Amino acid sequence: MTGRPVTVRRAGPAGLLLVAAAAAWIWAVTRSAGTGAMPGTMGLGLPAFLAVWTLMTAAMMLPATAPVAALYARTISAHRAPHMVVFTVAYLLVWAAAGPPAYALAAGLGRAASLPAAAGTAVATAVFAVSGVYQLTPLKDRCLAKCRSPIGLMLRYASYPGPSRDLRAGAHHGAFCLGCCWSLMVLLAAFGLMNLWAMVVLAAVITAEKLAPAGRLVARGVGIASIALAVAVFWVPALAPGLTGGSTAGM
Repeated sequence: MTGRPVTVRRAGPAGLLLVAAAAAWIWAVTRSAGTGAMPGTMGLGLPAFLAVWTLMTAAMMLPATAPVAALYARTISAHRAPHMVVFTVAYLLVWAAAGPPAYALAAGLGRAASLPAAAGTAVATAVFAVSGVYQLTPLKDRCLAKCRSPIGLMLRYASYPGPSRDLRAGAHHGAFCLGCCWSLMVLLAAFGLMNLWAMVVLAAVITAEKLAPAGRLVARGVGIASIALAVAVFWVPALAPGLTGGSTAGM
């Protein structure tokens, strides 16, 4: 009798994030029809792009962040829900802040997609190679380690004073998450920003990297696979439909 309420309270923060992620996925499914492999910014201006980008990152990142949120909630003694809302909003604001650079990159790659096919293929090779190489760097390992073993971060967050604690904690964790996952998000430029299948696969990779026992091996395997794609795209341009105008229908 006494154990059940504790279990419910601890599952609450994770449940809130999963509900938010589910809502974002529902939006992504309805929004992706007809725009999945469109190159560049999909014809969106910066404000609309930022809204799309933030919702898309919420769908892909929040499931893997839910366990960290549940752990952070255990450092809060009362009224956890409002604290977790601020934590989550601060986390997403970090990803929203990455939106303008992502917009500039998408716009540049969109122009590359209008060039001859060989140029688009060369750009796709660069995107795959940059993403793959970063996956194998010490910086990726360090950021991933903070996401996989956040106990030390919880001790730091517990020491934050004042009402800005939740905001600082969410932003701090969001920064590590951005450092860990930006290379995977860059791949969406090659596959198509709202390519639903690419979003699902990359979200699964992100979750596996952070939560699976062999998460570090997953990260390295994805890095090697991305480098392999950098070579393979010369023979199969459809591997990067967002840059070469190909189709993923047969993939």
